[in-house]
Amino acid sequence: MKPMPSLSLLRAAALACALTLGGPAAHAAIDMPPGIAWQAAAADSDIEAAFAKAKGEKKPVLLYWGAKWCPPCNQLKATLFNRADFIAQTQGVVPVMIDGDLPGAQKLGARFKVRGYPTLILFSADGQEVTRLPGEADAPRVVKLLQTGLAGGRPIKDVLTDARQGKSLKAGEWQLLGFYSWDTDEQQLVAAGLRGELLRQLATRKGVPAETRTRLVLKGLAAGAESGEAATPAERATVAAVLKDPKQARAHVDVLSNQAPELVRALYRQAGAERDATVAQLQRALASLQADKSLSRADRTSVLISRVNLARLDEPKASISPKLDAALVSEVRAFATRMDREITDGYERQAVITAAGHLLGQAGLWTESDALLKANLARSHSPYYLMSQLG
Repeated sequence: MKPMPSLSLLRAAALACALTLGGPAAHAAIDMPPGIAWQAAAADSDIEAAFAKAKGEKKPVLLYWGAKWCPPCNQLKATLFNRADFIAQTQGVVPVMIDGDLPGAQKLGARFKVRGYPTLILFSADGQEVTRLPGEADAPRVVKLLQTGLAGGRPIKDVLTDARQGKSLKAGEWQLLGFYSWDTDEQQLVAAGLRGELLRQLATRKGVPAETRTRLVLKGLAAGAESGEAATPAERATVAAVLKDPKQARAHVDVLSNQAPELVRALYRQAGAERDATVAQLQRALASLQADKSLSRADRTSVLISRVNLARLDEPKASISPKLDAALVSEVRAFATRMDREITDGYERQAVITAAGHLLGQAGLWTESDALLKANLARSHSPYYLMSQLG
């Protein structure tokens, strides 16, 4: 079984396809934007050579696991891998690229415990995992996290052990924990079922910076939505503060856009006036983020998907004709049309149009979803991925 795309900002769209297509049969190498001297790896010998080079040059290793067809991977190409500051940072690492569709790549995937596309891992020169960077965060955040990881260098397992034992951590180490890519961790640091509890506990530790504390609360609640204990008054207050503050909402947009329904379920186990009020707050916060032009088109598409998912909160999950407000449906239709008209970059188109197709379907506009995907088959460098959605 080939890996699925990870829970990134294109989480909903990627999952909709990944459940039917684990990856294409074609074995074309990943095409990448220019600027970064990626070393392709498809066998253990390639990895050993990369780490030997890293050790000789006293540089960390930045490992990228992706695939040409993967929408979230194309989002990284359109927003992160082409940034001058990110390209400059890669001068201080040995950048290694693994195309998950090439023969031998799955063995490397097992070696590094990677499955979800995309995964970005920073290793020390001696092979210790420093952190997994969150591909779902926006590009400026990832750049800052990579900088923090390069400046710190302690293995993430050691950092987490100290945090669990109540030991003092540097602000940067807390940040790496808070913004660690838990969705691509493959249960290395903690079992999936215990993740929510762990993150909520870490949020209560002394010395946690305010932004990281908020992040841990949000991620912890979302991760434990189905099995964790009900939210505490303090946690509800934290969520309320985020929704009222545009700066905080912007800082944690990936959680709000990817996991809004999970947050609502964690905050309120049953429907009622309080839950409805929180959903209304979330909708207002998300609408503001959707209008934020500093976010990428893919991010804004994910935000609108989240708004639709919130509107479907009491609908059967499998419903193909949800009862949604006519104004929201009209907004979805206009948004998808605008994305198709505006996007010219091939990487961005692969990332956004697949998500827009999913968005239209979630709103019950299946005929328009099919039409959008069919019209983009000839414009996509990986049309088989769009075909899987049509299937």
